[in-house]
Amino acid sequence: MLTPSEINFRANIYGFKKLGVERIISVSAVGSLREELKPMDIALPTQFFDRTRQRASTFFGDGLVAHIAFDKPVCSTVVEALEKACASVGLACHKGGTYVCMEGPAFSSLAESNLYRAWGMDLIGMTSLQEAKLAREAEICYATLAMVTDYDCWHPQHDAVTVKQILDYLARNVENSHKILRQVVRMLNGERTCRCASALEHAIITDRNLVSAKARRKLGLLVGKYVK
Repeated sequence: MLTPSEINFRANIYGFKKLGVERIISVSAVGSLREELKPMDIALPTQFFDRTRQRASTFFGDGLVAHIAFDKPVCSTVVEALEKACASVGLACHKGGTYVCMEGPAFSSLAESNLYRAWGMDLIGMTSLQEAKLAREAEICYATLAMVTDYDCWHPQHDAVTVKQILDYLARNVENSHKILRQVVRMLNGERTCRCASALEHAIITDRNLVSAKARRKLGLLVGKYVK
């Protein structure tokens, strides 16, 4: 098993790109930073806040620079489809909110948890931020299906939660995620019209004539249609 920081996010997203994947739905177990986001709830966050420190979050560098737009880090088309899929299987979901991505593998201190709440964060997890950034660079649509398993340590009843309860919530969330994904796959079978599909069109900063042969080989899968 790997800790969240040991996951090779770049290899995973690059592999999906090489396979021709156009949309990624990441199913993620998260903690809640809001009373109204209860264990067993489903959330569709539309913003991320990065609190990681040791992770590679870009394909670019080493002679080829690109700055993608990341103001809207998830694909609205996929989020809307997930919302409809939840409704179609009779599961309520919370659309919107901010997912703070922490380094881990330890959970938050009480001071950190309270600070995130004061900052207006809604959910906390350890994986989605890098996936979202790299998917955008790879021009793949991305959204997170966040399954709440527990309240973070800010909650007065946090110490009463047992590992058994969390594992039970996790198992039930997996069952619900299967129902949602079966529906959403049927909805997302058309041609993409979102900005995700052309995220690199105006993002490459390096003069095309100055891109090295090494960088062209390394990132050809991603930039080949823009850097000849």
